[in-house]
Amino acid sequence: MKVVFFFMIIFTSQLFTSQGQVCRSGPEVLNALRQVQKLLSAHETSFLQSLRSLRKKLGLLQNSTVKHSSTVSACPPPEPLANGRVLGSVFESGHEVHFVCSPGFERTGPETRVCLESRSWSGAKPSCRVVDAPVNTDVNTDGYTDGYSDGSADGYTALSASERPSHCIQFLGSSHCSCEPGFSISSHNNTLCTDIDECELFRLTPPGRLCLHTCVNTPGSFRCQCPAGYRLGRDSRSCHDIDECVRASHNCSREQVCVNTYGGHRCEPVDCPRFRNATYIKTSALRCDRNPCVQGDHSCLQAPVSINFHFMAMVSNISVPTVLFRLSAVRVLGDELRFGLLRPRGVQHFSVQRAGRQTGQLVLVKPVQGPATLEVDIEMSEMESKVLLGRYVTKVTLFVSPYSF
Repeated sequence: MKVVFFFMIIFTSQLFTSQGQVCRSGPEVLNALRQVQKLLSAHETSFLQSLRSLRKKLGLLQNSTVKHSSTVSACPPPEPLANGRVLGSVFESGHEVHFVCSPGFERTGPETRVCLESRSWSGAKPSCRVVDAPVNTDVNTDGYTDGYSDGSADGYTALSASERPSHCIQFLGSSHCSCEPGFSISSHNNTLCTDIDECELFRLTPPGRLCLHTCVNTPGSFRCQCPAGYRLGRDSRSCHDIDECVRASHNCSREQVCVNTYGGHRCEPVDCPRFRNATYIKTSALRCDRNPCVQGDHSCLQAPVSINFHFMAMVSNISVPTVLFRLSAVRVLGDELRFGLLRPRGVQHFSVQRAGRQTGQLVLVKPVQGPATLEVDIEMSEMESKVLLGRYVTKVTLFVSPYSF
């Protein structure tokens, strides 16, 4: 480029110095500049072609050098170690491999071998022999014992179910060890991995992160358990109630009603109540109707016309207020319907509200901690000009689970 620049200076200077210092005309100067531009472009193209050719030759030379060096300096893979493992995956010159025996065996020979420039390993091949002490030798392919041995000899103690040997490699003069999923490097020995207790690790987190009910730690993992009457969900963490009544896995008699609850079931008898001067007949599995009263028998007329039985299951500590169910009259003979609660037991947890002219609803107003059984009677009175035409009673029994699911 210096030569080209020098030539341009000489060429342009000649344009202005030739013919006895006579200035060139404009077209002549433009023509001379175009010639200089073409000359520079030709030199630039030639220079770039030479540069690309040089880079290509350097790349080929580098690749051949790398292939030659890798071929020359690599050692063959070391032979497998019976009853042990070979740690290390780089077999180039200067790199090391380590030999570790399985629990119940001890090493004879060097612990480490180095790849030499002669493409051979230093030292003799080590071996693993059974220790003299009676220990558990049921070793699996992962290199650890499945059981636990409380005996020890020659300084050796079998690994427990919550321990694993670590996987270590040598890199740039330092040792790097890792563990299987679910294990972490021991704080006392980097060649040993200890189990991570996921249940304890997430014990203070919100419910449902690991298990909905009970978390059981296992070596390298964990599993979830559900209480009796529940089955484990497809996600292996949630719990779903088993309906014994639908599955016909209950022991209720024909005279009893099977009521499924969260975590179990109840066998409930449905018996018609007794009132003074009034008798009842069971007209369905959950209903009793009053027999006709004798004309003028006011005690009989004051008794409920019908009594319905209603069983409900509920989880513990459900949010309030919650509408449990609604009841209404099929047809109204009078001009007014009144709703109210009769029995005092469990009344503090409930309230009856009107939902329409012929409809009322039972509302849970106070949370309930299970297990618990609550009973309440709802009365619907039919009035005509404030005169009682008939009373209708619904007996509600609520079974509260000890769990919130």
